[in-house]
Amino acid sequence: MTAMTKDLQELLWKDATDQADLVASKQVSARELAEAAIKRIEAVDGRVNAVIHRRFERALSEVDSGLADGPFRGVPFLVKDLNAESAGDPAHQGNAALKAAGWTATEDSWLIARFRRAGFAFLGRTNTPEFGILPVTEPHAYGATRNPWNLDHSPGGSSGGSAAAVAAGMVAVAHASDGGGSIRIPASMCGLVGLKPSRGRTTLGPWRDESDLSVQHVVARSVRDTAALLDVGRGPGPGDMVIAPPPLRPYVAELGVRPKGLQVGMVDSNPAGRLHPDCAAAVAHTAGLLESLGHHVSTDRPVVDPETSRRFMVRWAVKAKLSMDGVARQLGRDLTADDVEPLTWAMAAAASNFTAMEFAEAMSAGATLTRQLGAFWATHDLLLTPTLGGLPPRIGELEPPPGDPLSGQRSVAELVPYTPQFNVTGQPAISLPLYVSSEGLPVGIHLVAGYGREDLLIQVAAQLEEAAPWAHRRPNL
Repeated sequence: MTAMTKDLQELLWKDATDQADLVASKQVSARELAEAAIKRIEAVDGRVNAVIHRRFERALSEVDSGLADGPFRGVPFLVKDLNAESAGDPAHQGNAALKAAGWTATEDSWLIARFRRAGFAFLGRTNTPEFGILPVTEPHAYGATRNPWNLDHSPGGSSGGSAAAVAAGMVAVAHASDGGGSIRIPASMCGLVGLKPSRGRTTLGPWRDESDLSVQHVVARSVRDTAALLDVGRGPGPGDMVIAPPPLRPYVAELGVRPKGLQVGMVDSNPAGRLHPDCAAAVAHTAGLLESLGHHVSTDRPVVDPETSRRFMVRWAVKAKLSMDGVARQLGRDLTADDVEPLTWAMAAAASNFTAMEFAEAMSAGATLTRQLGAFWATHDLLLTPTLGGLPPRIGELEPPPGDPLSGQRSVAELVPYTPQFNVTGQPAISLPLYVSSEGLPVGIHLVAGYGREDLLIQVAAQLEEAAPWAHRRPNL
């Protein structure tokens, strides 16, 4: 490896804002940066399995012909292979039937088009669990993605491929989505920043609508990239029915604001079972940091109906059924049990047995929960929780047992008790890499703000990043 190659490889560990500045100032060319990222992917992805669709030649051709002159021109980028189409590229959603059919997207989804206009160089698409159902990325169609911090462990899901790629130094930032924690979970497991925006902050058009639990954004290494990419992606598309209130100023302008005296509630137990000691320690550590920054942390917490999890699973099962029906329309035939994984088939079967009244009750319960939690944010600015109830599971640990695919959901609920309710309420939440376990695995902490208050999350996240920096941490691959 030449000195120049080594220097370029080192540039991949800079955040996307720095990389864009280097290209704009002609200290490095867009092609050099793309080639360095491609070499990094080729060198390490055989062990990680994050990038399942590679478009390297197309990417280099696009770089040579001229990328859009946006704020991130020439920065390498990856797109999650779930509900985010990029024209001419495979779109398989972790599903074997779409893979076998070689399904390819004909146009960009609206958010991906915005990222393209920002000047990113699209190098490929990343692995995801089938239809984003599980919080680990181990689809039968493409195999397990592994955590760069310890290859025996999962990077989380459903944006596990994107998070693993960023954590492994392949790219500085990657597209992600979050329907029950799918940005925040892998951000926690991979030592990244993962912001779930408010519902309606970024468009889901043209094929999905805002009644969905999911929102889309990115996983990143720095708070400033998270803010800058929200400026790129925010805003409604034509016909969007849920539109978050516009920010008073660009989100990057919030990076230098240092609020004081915030009222922060805290959850330091696991409502679904045992809380791992390292996750508890991460919350205590962060509470101390917040206090040192002039905020007031108390054990106040929202009161959540214990039926919340069951009601969420009704909607999650219906989502699986709708995903299957969408694939059936794409392929022009009914799907069989051989076309999907056993858990997907079981969840879709369960959804088929729900009555219209049961689904209506689940939707109504979501509205009630949103208003109940709204009362908490009338007197508090933020809620602090662990991002997860446990450390990154080992590969295969959450694989549903043969013959009883639904029985593993108790373990999932114990691992992921803090994130799904804020998909129901539509509130913004962020996972920050403020702690490392005794085993050397990343442990995220989770901050939640009132609806539309991404500005406050970015301000406090920037405070915490300054007080306890994490940019120096790298996995040893």
